[in-house]
Amino acid sequence: MTERGRTALDRGATHFRVGPSALAWDGTRLTLDFDERASPFPRLVPYPMRGRVVLHPEALGREAHSLDPQARHRWEPVAPLARAEVTVTEPALTWSGHGYIDTNSGTEMLEAGFKRWDWSRATMPDGAAAILYDLTYPDGTRHSIARRIAPDGTPEPFGAPPRHRLPTGFWGVGRETQSEAAPKLTRSFEDAPFYTRAAIETSLLGARVPAVHETFNGPRFASPVVKAMLPMRMPRRPA
Repeated sequence: MTERGRTALDRGATHFRVGPSALAWDGTRLTLDFDERASPFPRLVPYPMRGRVVLHPEALGREAHSLDPQARHRWEPVAPLARAEVTVTEPALTWSGHGYIDTNSGTEMLEAGFKRWDWSRATMPDGAAAILYDLTYPDGTRHSIARRIAPDGTPEPFGAPPRHRLPTGFWGVGRETQSEAAPKLTRSFEDAPFYTRAAIETSLLGARVPAVHETFNGPRFASPVVKAMLPMRMPRRPA
């Protein structure tokens, strides 16, 4: 996406628009229409990305979590279970499958609150979702959130399994996940100097399941060098 100024913003109870891209909620589904320019790499000129994502929630979240002891950061799984339909016109591709949406908010910079976190979400064989949030604070202390979201949306805490290392990202970002048996990295989606997102194979609640995994590294994100690199991946349009 593109960072834009406040004059490009319009929002209401059922819509949110930033420039030519917009979200809309009709009471049963969330629709994202996007019209953006992709990262200039590996091409010399940013190329268009246009399309639509429709998210059909199968269960809505019933709880929000404070991620730190001071409650400066909050996380809420808005639709922990959903079906997603993706239609991209440029480049031409379509797919459908499991979907998910959450929201984070806070009153301080991310790098001030966290040294790192590892997060993952898996769809279980019975249709439930298993979500893990493993947080490390600047002082080195840790906190884990583990929730099984039943098909009807009921959140159920469960004991977080042991931590296992995953292969380090290209930029040296170390990754871990909590799993009952050794996990496996199956595909990298994003690999940046402070953040990685990937598909993994993991073991949770007695089942071997695929999951989406991410790692955030706070000190890396705080680096002036990394801050200077961000516009190379996300264009900015001043107001």
